[in-house]
Amino acid sequence: MVTEMKVEVICKETIKPSSPTPHHLRISNLSVFDQVTSEVYVQLLLFYPSSSDEVNNIDHRHSLFAERSVLLKTSLSETLTYFYPLAGEFKYNSSISCNDHGAAFVEARVNCPISQILGQPDLGMQKQLVPNHIECRTQSGKCYLLLVQANFFECGGVAIGVTISHKAGDAYTLSKFINSWAAIALGSTTTTDVVPPAQFGAAASLLPPLEFLNSPQPPLEFVHENCVTRRLVFDASKIAALKSKAASTTVPNPTRIEVVSALIWKCVMEASRSNLGSARPSAWCQVVNMRKIMVLPLTVDLLGNFFGYFVARTEESEVDHDVQSLVAEMRKGFEEFKAIFANGISGEDVLQLCKELGELIGKVDTDNNYCSTSWCRFPLYKANFGWGKPSWMSIPAGAVEIKNIISLMDERDGNGIEVRLSLKEANMALVESNQELLAYASLNPSLDL
Repeated sequence: MVTEMKVEVICKETIKPSSPTPHHLRISNLSVFDQVTSEVYVQLLLFYPSSSDEVNNIDHRHSLFAERSVLLKTSLSETLTYFYPLAGEFKYNSSISCNDHGAAFVEARVNCPISQILGQPDLGMQKQLVPNHIECRTQSGKCYLLLVQANFFECGGVAIGVTISHKAGDAYTLSKFINSWAAIALGSTTTTDVVPPAQFGAAASLLPPLEFLNSPQPPLEFVHENCVTRRLVFDASKIAALKSKAASTTVPNPTRIEVVSALIWKCVMEASRSNLGSARPSAWCQVVNMRKIMVLPLTVDLLGNFFGYFVARTEESEVDHDVQSLVAEMRKGFEEFKAIFANGISGEDVLQLCKELGELIGKVDTDNNYCSTSWCRFPLYKANFGWGKPSWMSIPAGAVEIKNIISLMDERDGNGIEVRLSLKEANMALVESNQELLAYASLNPSLDL
């Protein structure tokens, strides 16, 4: 019998850095990338099932909860001395005041076994397992830049939910934070495991904040309609088959990101064309980690926001697309982007990219434009706090679904890909019954513990 999941918040605390931030690090300037990033929050869940002996002993389980809660809070406090901007507050739209005001820590109990969550993944229900930045505020009424929720299940399993202000950092920064936190929880403080403080603020030295952006800017408007989000899983063998299908003389060795993205693009365009009654031009905007694009050594480990995007396009006259041609368009867009920005990017370039993105996906009539981001190869499945590596990493569905947004992330084995796809209901109904897609992807399968 399946129990309706209920999450009971036990306590809410503010965790401050274990030692004061030095005076010379008290101000962390934002870069232009940070300034133009929308004031949204990025959320992530890591699931850690329990061992069998923890399931059967209630007293041991409660003791274990208390022990793990202390470990998480103590190690978080130590980690914030390295990631000190995440314990600060925004100062206008130009800097973070690293005043050690702290991060939010929420402890919660969940009345069902963690296997219920993994056996029937429900992205909407998972919103209860991540801290809400609106509900958790400081005594002065301001939002925390970082919030953590430790969820302890009745079986002894743990799910760690993290919410971070996107203006404070991108997915790369979030990955660095979580792995540094886990390393400290395991007792490591070596520079290979923990990010040195010098990596903060480096982006601002490369791309200083622009004065006219210091006041709050109108956010990039995404279109909110009656949208739904679905989870698709492409296992390694299916991706290998898809790579063979997508290979061409133009792109003889397509990447797994390219082939999965191309197939999804093909299927969502077909659904849109069917519902609109005609073919329309389409654009696929792919977010790119600039640290992997630029050849400057300074950019390799920048923290904060450091991402751009390239665009692949189809024309209205092109009715029938195959995966090969779409992969070729994506590779062309990426190579052109890399050629332009490999040796540097200016503040004006960033502003232009932001403007173009708004024009592509920020209008009501952009039914056939899509925005994709990839978290693949970020080593989040290595985050071991002392009770093993996570069995599953998930991005919960947002409070409001945004249409035509696609997120890709690794499966646990590092070779498969999980996809979060948000579309208008009418388009999703056609996509999730598309036989070509279902030949390579599974729709919301259960997870093996």
